[in-house]
Amino acid sequence: MRKFVCSLLLLALFAAACAQEPAAPTPTVMPTAVPPAASGQLIIEPGQQVGAVSPYLFSSNYGPWIAVPVDMLPAAYDSKVQAIRFPGGAWGDRNDLKSYHIESFMSFIEQVGAIATISVRLRQGTPEQAADLVRLVNIEKGYGVEYWAIGNEPTLFAAELRQLAVADDYDTEQFNREWREFALAMKAVDPTIKLIGPEIHQFSYNSDANPKDSAGRDWMIEFLKANGDLVDVVSFHRYPFPRGDQPDTSIEDLRQHTKEWDLAIPYLKGLIAEHTGRDLPIAITEVNTHYTPSVGGEATPDSHYGAIWVAEMFGRLMVQDVFMVNHWMLTSSGGHGGWGIIGRGELRPSYHVFQLFSQFGDELVYTDSGVTDVSVYAARRDDGRLTIIAINLADTDQAATLQIAGAAPTQAELWQLTPGTVPEPADFSFAANGAVTLPGQSVSLFILEP
Repeated sequence: MRKFVCSLLLLALFAAACAQEPAAPTPTVMPTAVPPAASGQLIIEPGQQVGAVSPYLFSSNYGPWIAVPVDMLPAAYDSKVQAIRFPGGAWGDRNDLKSYHIESFMSFIEQVGAIATISVRLRQGTPEQAADLVRLVNIEKGYGVEYWAIGNEPTLFAAELRQLAVADDYDTEQFNREWREFALAMKAVDPTIKLIGPEIHQFSYNSDANPKDSAGRDWMIEFLKANGDLVDVVSFHRYPFPRGDQPDTSIEDLRQHTKEWDLAIPYLKGLIAEHTGRDLPIAITEVNTHYTPSVGGEATPDSHYGAIWVAEMFGRLMVQDVFMVNHWMLTSSGGHGGWGIIGRGELRPSYHVFQLFSQFGDELVYTDSGVTDVSVYAARRDDGRLTIIAINLADTDQAATLQIAGAAPTQAELWQLTPGTVPEPADFSFAANGAVTLPGQSVSLFILEP
């Protein structure tokens, strides 16, 4: 069954790539006994398990160059972020991490209840320095950090090194050689660590647009060929907007972009299988709508629809069995625009997306939507309760009929993120025919009575 489904995905990917446009969203892998949802229906099959939800799907970035405002620390501690990449961004390739950086960060994430992933300095760093940092963190301090990355966005090193008059170029051959030297040195200190790479600055299903070095070699493909035997988690970054000569991003842009994930992840899985012969987990270690610190627009990262985009991203990547997603970033204090889920004195709408998904189950079950611009995801929690997240990407309210196989629920606890409101628990009574109305631009979490 798995091989059959993969073949179908690859065929769909090929057709979409030829058209150079995202295809219609691919639903959750469908068991043969379950018919697709009819028009107007949202169907849930609690008896058809799809897979586990990775505990690190809902993660973030943080670093010494930014701090959560003191008044917002309680919100950070209760953010439900599951893993934090440190030090996020390019800071780690321009500075050396010190012992006090590590101690402060580890104390912070203990309060958050998250695990750490740490990036060692690659640009103008040495394998010995990287090994020393692993020794400090895991041997001397005993923090036992499992996931480590080597450098940040090496695809951009060449331009920065030319600007510094240090080197004329930095290509895939140099990166792959250095990455391997660092990896072996770090593993020699602590063989239990798992390595994340290559951390390239953009990746999508469109191979022509993916980063190439000065000789035209594809960064992701060359990395998988050279270091596919050593890497444990394959990673990339993704910021789809702004696009070229279109500085303004619209709600419709975000709505259409969500379909990209259904092509990008199968494409990368295919590359991993082809060039490594392995089935490796995938991490998107930096992701947001914009690579610029845009703020105040209808579709900027701090906007309500930015949060809808984040929710749909989590849902689609959850179905694609992605291991880790580090949203960029935990806080935007200090002039870092709309990126963070926590601002200087306010919680951004995307903060509440983490809260909603923290109540979702960890065992995905089959779902399908027959409503245009409505996605539905469902899971079983440890306490046995069925949870359903319905995301209405449309601007207007939409009616749907919720069909749950083998059940006729009457009551649920409902949490909704809608424009201008934050989620609060409310009692919800289902209509006899399962009819529900989903507000425009909303995320609805239904927690069914056991």
